[in-house]
Formats: sequence, structure tokens, C-alpha cells
Amino acid sequence: MLNLLRILAVLSFTCMPLIGFASTGEKIENLGLTLSPLGLLALVFFVLAYALVMAEEFIHLRKSKPVILAAGMIWAIVAILTINSGRDPHDLRAVLEHNLLEYGALMLFLLVAMTYINAMTERKVFEVLRAWLINRSFGYRKLFWITGTIAFFLSPVADNLTTALLMGAVCLAVGSSNPKFISLACINVVVAANAGGAFSPFGDITTLMVWQSGRADFFDFLQLFLPSVVNYLVPAILMSFAVPNMAPAAETETVELKRGALVICGLFGCTIATAVSFEQFLHLPPYLGMMTGLSYLFFYGYYVKITSTPEEAEFEQFNIFNKVAKAEWDTLFFFFGVIFCVGGLGFIGYLEIMSSYFYDGWGPTNANIAMGIISAVVDNIPVMFAVLTMDPGMNLYQWLLITLTTGVGGSILSIGSAAGVALMGQARGVYTFFSHIRWSWAILLGYFAAIYTHYLINGAG
Repeated sequence: MLNLLRILAVLSFTCMPLIGFASTGEKIENLGLTLSPLGLLALVFFVLAYALVMAEEFIHLRKSKPVILAAGMIWAIVAILTINSGRDPHDLRAVLEHNLLEYGALMLFLLVAMTYINAMTERKVFEVLRAWLINRSFGYRKLFWITGTIAFFLSPVADNLTTALLMGAVCLAVGSSNPKFISLACINVVVAANAGGAFSPFGDITTLMVWQSGRADFFDFLQLFLPSVVNYLVPAILMSFAVPNMAPAAETETVELKRGALVICGLFGCTIATAVSFEQFLHLPPYLGMMTGLSYLFFYGYYVKITSTPEEAEFEQFNIFNKVAKAEWDTLFFFFGVIFCVGGLGFIGYLEIMSSYFYDGWGPTNANIAMGIISAVVDNIPVMFAVLTMDPGMNLYQWLLITLTTGVGGSILSIGSAAGVALMGQARGVYTFFSHIRWSWAILLGYFAAIYTHYLINGAG
């Protein structure tokens, strides 16, 4: 039992931030109570909660529920430890406020992106793309490459989860009579979506976190384009030889865009440009630019309302606040739980142990590569938040490396990314954990090839 707790503790250290920062920017010393009974109890709470998150596919318990509960229990323990140690309660409030600021910036940014994606979905933008692919009567091998390529280039804008679900729907529609194709195509889509999301702040939560933290500018992430391409192509080429060399039965499906679909796509592009401009030229946080861009959609919704005829009833169908309500609130609340769980554990002092062991002992390159492997088992969001909060003093090359590794490392196992977990649910019984792990060796080759490509192109730093 003691050995099991030690293993759990080591795994958990990869998900713990060090300490918070006061609004003045001063670093607050952690409590240093990692070996106290209450400190260990807080660690156990987090491990149990995350075990439930990893088992979501099997127990059907939304991932936000256990981490929010764990966050409350952990901070109750942190408060008791703070009082008993005689520390100034101001430190406790400062760390909480820092975590709240981190979460608020992330939530507002994602809420706008999710609202736009929901609006485009309701206007049938993605349905038209899916129908077009189905009607073209491509062979399985061509579909394998088309869906993977679209996933790679769509995920930098639409995020890897939305992209995976869209392309997964295409694979299921055209390959319903061929389970082998569906399995291989889903693996390919997961790898492509995660790889494509690694070189854009809009493609993956971890990339967004690095951008919003100021460790890299928006255009710095373009340096990861070629490494991301390599990460996708290596396993795709190896898997393509196993794709059946035949064509599915021809199908015909007609889908028309609803009114304003292309306008909304244009407004989303303007919103992205606003967020980038706010950060690059005005030095304002990206979430402020995204919220400004949300107003574009609000005004367009008002225009649709006042120009609709009673017969069209467009206003009832196109209510922007309905799109806000349909955001992935489970995901947003999950982020709350993760940030506050790891924030509390970091204030206890666990991340200082991790920093000493990994970054001081192994060096930043080996540590960042290890973090990517860990993100295949433990979600990349707490891993990246841990590294950001720990702030090991890395240069741009290393920050891009950790962005790359945590972004694409989740592809190694199906449970390592939101895209993989979502597709396992969508293609239940066909694309599974074990069907994915058969090709983990090829994905791992792509992982290390991408890291080497990053080294060759961008220099060791």
C-alpha cells in the first residue's frame, strides 16, 4: 500500500503548480507542508478525483464534478494549514485571486470561441463540409488522407475537439460497413487534430495558456508548424498501408447553409484578428479582444432579428444567448477544478519538489519531453498549468518545446486528449483504447521526430 501511495504521489507531482503570485507580482513562499498528514490528504483527494476523470468513458460521470469537489476540499485543507502555521491570511487570498485571474482569462477566451463554433454549427457550416466529403465518393485511402489533412488545418481555428468530432462523423458516415477503416481513420484524425492544434493558440488549450501567459507571441507558434507536420505525417504514412484499398458505397446527401453562415465565419476571423491585434499591438490580454469580437456576433444577431420576416422566424432559431448556453460548460467547469486543485496543492509545496526533480535534475529539454509523455496519461491541461505556474525560467525554444510535447503527446494514447476521448464515445466499440494502442509505436515515432525537427529548425536554445 505504501508503494502504491508513492507511485500515486510521483504521478501527481506532474500536475501540481508551485505557488501563486500576488497582484504586485511578488512570488509567495509556499507552506512547505508536503509531508504533513493534511497535505498528503489533499494530494489523495486530487489523485482520487483525477482517477474518476480518467474513468469518465466507463462510469459516465462528467469530469467536472469530481475535480470541483476536490478543489473545495483541497482549499479547505489549505486554509487549515495556513491558520495552523501562523501564516498571513493575505497570502492565502493572494494565491486564490491569482488562480481566479488565470481561470477567468481562460474561461472568457474559450467561451467566445465555443459560442462562435456553436453558431457556425447551427448555421450548418460543418454539416455542409461533411456532406460534401460524403458525396464525392472517395476511396478509403483517399478519405484517410483527406480527413486527416482537413483535421490538421481546421484544428488551429476550430480547436482539436470540434475538429475531431466533425471528421469522426465523416469517417463513421462513409465507413459504416468497414470497421477497420473507421478505427484507422479515427486514430489518424486524433493525431492530426492534436498536431494541428500545437502551432496555433486557438488550436489547443495548452497553446492558448502559453500565449496568454506571455511566454510566446502569437506568431512565435508558427515555428512549430513543420514539427507539427512531421508529427502528423510519420504515423499517417505508416498507418496508410493498413487502410483497405477499396471504396465505400456511393451516397448522396444535400445540406444547405442557413442564412448568415458565411458572415459568421467572417466575423469569427475578425474576432481572431482582434484578439491577436490586442495582444501584439496594444499589449492587452487576448481574452479582451475575444470579448470584443463576441460583440460582433451580438450585433449581427440583432441585425438578423430586425430583418427577418415572421415566416422565417430566424430570431428564435438564431438567438446568440442560446449559443452561449450550449457552450461546453462541463469543460469550462473542469478547468476551474483543475486550476484550483493544482493551485491549492502548489501552495502546499508539491511543485517545488517537481521543479527540483525534473527541471533542475534532468534539465529543461529532458523534462519537457517527459511532460509530453506524461500528458498521454494525465490530461495536458494540468501538466501545462503546472509548468506555467512553476515557471522554470526557460527561453523561447524550451517554451515552444513544452507547447509541442504537451500538445501532441496526448495522441500516444486515446485517453490522452479530449479529441481521443470524444471519438471513443462517438465510434463506441470500433475506435477503442486498445485499437489505438496498437499504433502507439508509430505515434511515438512521430512524437520524437517532431521534437528532432524542432531542434533542427529552431535550434536548441
